[in-house]
Parts: sequence; C-alpha cells; structure tokens
Amino acid sequence: MLDLTNVTHVYPNGTRALDDVTLSIPKGMFGLLGPNGAGKSTLMRTIATLQTPTSGGIRFGDIDVIANPEALRRRLGYLPQDFGVYPRVSAYDMLEHMCVLKGIATAAERKATVETLLNQTNLWNVRKKAIAGFSGGMRQRFGIAQALIGNPDLIIVDEPTAGLDPEERNRFLNLLAEIGENVVVILSTHIVEDVADLCPNMAVLAGGRIQLQGAPLDLIEKARGTVWGKAIPRDQLEAYAQSHELISTRLFAGRTIIHVLSEGDPGDGFATVDGGLEDVYFATLAKTRRPAPAAIAA
Repeated sequence: MLDLTNVTHVYPNGTRALDDVTLSIPKGMFGLLGPNGAGKSTLMRTIATLQTPTSGGIRFGDIDVIANPEALRRRLGYLPQDFGVYPRVSAYDMLEHMCVLKGIATAAERKATVETLLNQTNLWNVRKKAIAGFSGGMRQRFGIAQALIGNPDLIIVDEPTAGLDPEERNRFLNLLAEIGENVVVILSTHIVEDVADLCPNMAVLAGGRIQLQGAPLDLIEKARGTVWGKAIPRDQLEAYAQSHELISTRLFAGRTIIHVLSEGDPGDGFATVDGGLEDVYFATLAKTRRPAPAAIAA
C-alpha cells in the first residue's frame, strides 16, 4: 500500500503544483486522471523521490519515503513521460547497462534478466537494433522493460500511451495489465480510456488537488441521472454554453452533440445520458471551474 498524506509542493516561483494531496493506493492498477498542468507529473516525480515535497508524508509499506528515499528506489520502477537513452546503443546492451546500474552484479543474472524482459515486452526480435530506430510504441515497451529491472513492487508510468497508434496502445496496455496484478502500478494519464480499460481504482487530479476518487464503475453509477445530452446546430453552441453547465461537445453526422451537467431535467429536448467514465471526468473538471460562492456573491 502506498499512502500519501497532505502532500503539498510549491515551486520557487510560487506555483502550488500539489495542494494537500491525500491518497491510499492499493496493490493493482491505479489510474490518476487529470488534464495537462494538473500536477500529475509533479506528483509522480515526488513519489519517485526525484523531488521532495514542501510538506506532507509518503509511506510505501514500512518505508518512510521522504526520510529514506534510497529504500524506495530499490523497490521502484519508473517510466517518466520523457526518458532519455543512448540512441545508438542496442536495446540488449542498454538493458544490460541498466542492470549494472541497478546492482545486478553477475553476468549470468544480467543475461537472464535482459532476455526475460525483452521477451516479456515483445522486443526480442529487435534486441540488436539501435533504440534510435524504434517506433514510439517500441520505445515505450523498452521503457517498461527498464522499469521492471529488479522486480519492483511499485511501478509508476507517466502518460505512457500519448502519441501511440491504436495497435501499439493496445499492446502496451495489455503489457501493463499483465504486470499490474501483483504489484502497485500507478498509471498517470489524461486519456480516460486508458483508465477505463485497466484500472479498478482511480482518482482525478486537477488544480493540484484530488477532486474525485473511487472505483470507476461506482463513480459512473453515482453520476447517473446528472448528465444530459442533445444534438444542436453548431451555431447555437455558444448560447447553450451560456445557459447550461456544458461539460463536453463532439461532432456526429454533421451535428454537434453536447453533454451538460444538471441535477434535474433541464428540459428543452435534453435526454439523460447513460454516461461512461469520460462524462464522470468531464463533469468533475466542470465542477472545479465553478466560481466560489464568495465570488458569486461579489
């Protein structure tokens, strides 16, 4: 279990990237959803001990992460949003080098580890190819391979499927599902489908705060009856945005489909939407944009 208690991080320029974040993350896949700039990468770097929070506590099992970051690093696998490698080095040689850095001392152990990981990530056939020639999906699978060195029991992946084509995305998500059965895996993303497909537990981070958390199916059920939809001409979109709490729009057959948030029937031809996790997510973000009561009164 990974426990975060009142974690706050303020950068030197005054930006409050994390604001009193409290989370308990159990074994299995955990989705952290949020828009760009929500603080997701700051939170991932903080958990990964790459930066120390301004205040708050982090524990992983019996490890006090802030007091003893080295103890966590020995149990951590991390795939950041952007990671650098030596581009002209082959996948096999790069993984072997990383095994040395991870403390795998003997050549036999390194050979067994590298070969297992290359097969697990379906990279064996390109093991001698320079990483510079890898596709985006191959690079991400290599990133997971290096994150799995040493059999970590906490794995963090930050925006892993951004930019992947559908086939590579499915391959990568299947790989994550396989490794996420017996360890804690945090999937940080702005792609709702990734969380819906993989994660039995999730949270929404926006403005540096946890806005919502729970099981996706439970959150979808709680939102039932609050999301309404209607097809409108595109030139009426601005008017509806002014008169309703608009949470999403999409085009279908030349018309604009809008979803709005309302506790009761808004009338005007709207119908209830059997929404999915995307509607839950957009509704949560819409609530964070509501003006504070004091601002309304003023």
